[in-house]
Amino acid sequence: MGHLKDKVAIITGGGKAVLKDGSPGSIGFGIATAYAKEGCNLVITGRNIQKMVDAKEELEEKYGVKVLWCQADVSATGDNEKTVKGVIDKTIEEFGRIDVLINNAQASASGVSLEDHTTEQFNLALYSGLYSCFYYMKYAYPYLKKTEGSVINFASGAGLFGNVGQCAYAAAKEGIRGLTRVAATEWAKDNINVNIICPLAWTAKLEEFRDAYPEAFKQNVTLPPVGRFGDTEKDIGRMCVLLASPDVKYMTGETLVLEGGLGQRP
Repeated sequence: MGHLKDKVAIITGGGKAVLKDGSPGSIGFGIATAYAKEGCNLVITGRNIQKMVDAKEELEEKYGVKVLWCQADVSATGDNEKTVKGVIDKTIEEFGRIDVLINNAQASASGVSLEDHTTEQFNLALYSGLYSCFYYMKYAYPYLKKTEGSVINFASGAGLFGNVGQCAYAAAKEGIRGLTRVAATEWAKDNINVNIICPLAWTAKLEEFRDAYPEAFKQNVTLPPVGRFGDTEKDIGRMCVLLASPDVKYMTGETLVLEGGLGQRP
């Protein structure tokens, strides 16, 4: 414990969501919990204020860290650069540094076939995921350079395997994979560690997807051989801790948390 004590991490999409058993029910909140346990101060973003307030209260009370929440929505109709720059400016004003940037936020219209996708649905995925990732990386870069920090982005098996009903989501995630690889190459000289995770974790959103689109769920989501889905905190969150830890500094690659196990792609 304490591997990230007094460091500062920005986690997009970090509002509180829980499963029926009370455990973290979103990847962002799972990561935030894992980081708080390591003593890391947090900046969490999202669209739902109540979820962020709930996350702040729980994480500060349980783990004694400081949590700043910022309402931020990167969308086709917003002033996205101003929105993201505002989050970065507030982070520096509050904490004076950025050590880790975790681009987790993503919205999409899953379960809709390619031919039925609308431009609005396609833009929803691209802006909330790919554009958001781009702007946060762009504006966090000067501060990550100072701390020789880490960037952790999220892709998906939807793009790797061409999941049915997820064309916009897959396109956004594959774009993020390409962006991550370029950043890993360009920012190596600055000693910024850049990685991407392709997760399969059981979340509240996955439960909703199963209930709303049962056929698409059956086609795209299968129980891993290990007999369980990834845990948002213990699997995904702990991997994010590892990738930002001084013990693995300057490791760059692609981490698969798809089948209850962990693997590295060079």
